[in-house]
Amino acid sequence: MSEPLVIVGNGMAAARLVDELAKTALGRYAVAVIGDEPRLAYNRVLLSSVLAGETASHEIELRPAAWWRDRGVTVKYGSVVSEIDVGRRELKIAGDESIEFSRLVLATGSAPLRLNVPGADLSGVHTFRDSRDVDLLLTLAAKKKRVVVVGGGLLGLEAAYGLAKAGAPVTLVHLMDRLMERQLDPPAAALLKSLVEKKGIQILLNASTARIHGGSSVEGVELADGRRIEADAVIFAAGIRPNTQLAKDAGISVNRGIVVDDQLQTSVPSIFALGECAEHRGICYGLVEPAYEQGRVLARHLAARDAAYQGSVVATNLKVSGVSVFSAGDFMGADGSEAILLSDVRRGTYKKLVIADGRLTGAVLIGDGTDALWYLELIRERQPIAQIRTAMMFGRSLALTSKAA
Repeated sequence: MSEPLVIVGNGMAAARLVDELAKTALGRYAVAVIGDEPRLAYNRVLLSSVLAGETASHEIELRPAAWWRDRGVTVKYGSVVSEIDVGRRELKIAGDESIEFSRLVLATGSAPLRLNVPGADLSGVHTFRDSRDVDLLLTLAAKKKRVVVVGGGLLGLEAAYGLAKAGAPVTLVHLMDRLMERQLDPPAAALLKSLVEKKGIQILLNASTARIHGGSSVEGVELADGRRIEADAVIFAAGIRPNTQLAKDAGISVNRGIVVDDQLQTSVPSIFALGECAEHRGICYGLVEPAYEQGRVLARHLAARDAAYQGSVVATNLKVSGVSVFSAGDFMGADGSEAILLSDVRRGTYKKLVIADGRLTGAVLIGDGTDALWYLELIRERQPIAQIRTAMMFGRSLALTSKAA
């Protein structure tokens, strides 16, 4: 008889784990996936495309219902797990029956941070995190509401772009001195800012949100320096927090995220965690690719194969507000490293390659991401680059041709 394995969370990490389990341990487990959103797993990265009207909501589903059914997976969506009973090995579901498990995987993701400022509880203050948020923001854009987006990271830029393209006047305010400071160096961030502003989005940097004004609903945003921005709505997109409360209440070890070892196991045997909610060697990644890597490792472990997660080389490779952005590895350049730069502001492109000890250790690309995956491969595999050093700035094709010559 198949062993009952339950996955709490029906996001991208859970879907990848099910896919990997189907390849490595098909039939070994009776898999049930429980998600609180009222729909099948979807590509969260494409939410801004839905907001911008570039993609239909149903088109971002990762797999159709038949795919889950064909793999023998029971999917319960619109269901909230209220408690993990570790001793009885069962989950309690709000308004429903309990579900027993032999092995449990927590893929509970993250929640958006809401700034603790006066007025944050007014009507018209929203977040941008899931498909339900998109529906609210589409309504704002349709009414041409003036929107202030708080946060100049990936989420904030995507929310601003989607809203602007959908027709809303948008101002983006960011606490730091540059956009996407965790992924970009100052020149790359400056170029991205200029490209985003050309799409009609006003950007204010070094801008700290002090309060949100309004009676019963939003009327404006006041910054710490006294400036006031008139607004009908505010979107918080200033970061995420791992969803750990379910694990914490069950006595599972939690730090910033749910603490896991190299097999993605928590402090409780046979209970695992992966994706944005997991903390491995002190790191919560909050990105899709590490979650996918964790899914591959966990599936192999659950299939009784040797597998260990050693951590991930963090990379961003996306369209940000319609602009190609790639960042990986030590893009700022540690002591002893050197950087090769190519910048063409008029054409909207920037490329920076960081080299240390004869290897590519970091890269930033703005505007042209054609060779992004090749650079990422060089970084991850620590390949010596002496033979291609002079040509690799100009792309894989030219670099490999020069190497052959």
